[in-house]
Amino acid sequence: MGQQIVWGIEHLKTLPPLKKGLKVMLVADSSYPFLSIQHRIEESLGEHVKFDAFGSNPLYEDVCNGVDIFDKEDCEAIVAVGGGSCIDVAKCIKLFCHIAPNSNFLDAEWTDSQVPLVAIPTTAGTGSESTRYAVIYHNGVKQSITHSSIIPDFALLEPEALSTLPLYQKKCTLLDALCQGIESWWSINSTEESITHSSFSVKTIIENMDNYLTGNNPVATRAIMNAANHAGQAINITQTTAPHAFSYKLTSLYGLPHGHAVAICLPAIWKYMLDNSDRCTDIRGWGQVQKVFESISHTMQCNTPYGTADWFQTMLSRLGIKYPHSNNREKDLMILSQSVNPVRLKNSPVEIDADAAYKIYNTILL
Repeated sequence: MGQQIVWGIEHLKTLPPLKKGLKVMLVADSSYPFLSIQHRIEESLGEHVKFDAFGSNPLYEDVCNGVDIFDKEDCEAIVAVGGGSCIDVAKCIKLFCHIAPNSNFLDAEWTDSQVPLVAIPTTAGTGSESTRYAVIYHNGVKQSITHSSIIPDFALLEPEALSTLPLYQKKCTLLDALCQGIESWWSINSTEESITHSSFSVKTIIENMDNYLTGNNPVATRAIMNAANHAGQAINITQTTAPHAFSYKLTSLYGLPHGHAVAICLPAIWKYMLDNSDRCTDIRGWGQVQKVFESISHTMQCNTPYGTADWFQTMLSRLGIKYPHSNNREKDLMILSQSVNPVRLKNSPVEIDADAAYKIYNTILL
């Protein structure tokens, strides 16, 4: 059975893991004590074990501690309440919990642990509640965990969870969802199903972003949460592309939140792809890629792909999303251009090598 998407926190107690009385590990991030829905979660869970000893860029060691607690407390199910990093931690605990203790979980053979996982996102951005991916850090290096079994069994969407988000975090997470929708749409791995999700996501975000950001508009909030989830479902099929690959080192070098970092990369990379059609790698041909770019532009209510990239930059300025300043530009450009994940780059419809990466980063840094 595939994932079930459920709307409304009132349904948490009716989900099979809780209805069966399984012992739950609650994986929660630092926002949990401030959530307006906290008491409703606590009532549904009853007695449980809470794990929150991790940060916004969770470490492998954090996950190992979580696995140790899960096993020692004889937990039987996991409920994750938080942003993308929190849900990623829960996914990794699920994946690693039945591997022999003291193993190197990253090198072990991964199988489905059969541990039920419920994900309750408290941001509308990553769509992690509906993907087979997780990100953790080991020895300072990003580790991309991919396994079909870590897609949460239930994604429980409650718009009220977004009501306490700070405005800047709302902007960054919304931008992450928008970028994922765009990237999935132009990915060489796109399918009819993924495009259904990505086009819906982009259209819904464009139509509702202003009302979502300017106040607690319940209609817009629900729409953005839905859009972020669809963006997650889209990249679960296609994976992300160059803007995400470019973003990770910007986050570690300059401390930029993930959505902020991705968003400042996207228009520069889009312009590069438009200027280098001769380097098209999509087997469907540049003509098809051009049609995709035009469809994205039309959905974003712009006339041309170039115009859309310019609009995107103007939108970032309007939202107060700033570009990073480097005190050692040449050194940083070399570090950045050599950092990008070649696997993610290959999902893009135009080839981007190290020289191209250098030129693109040069347009991003102030």
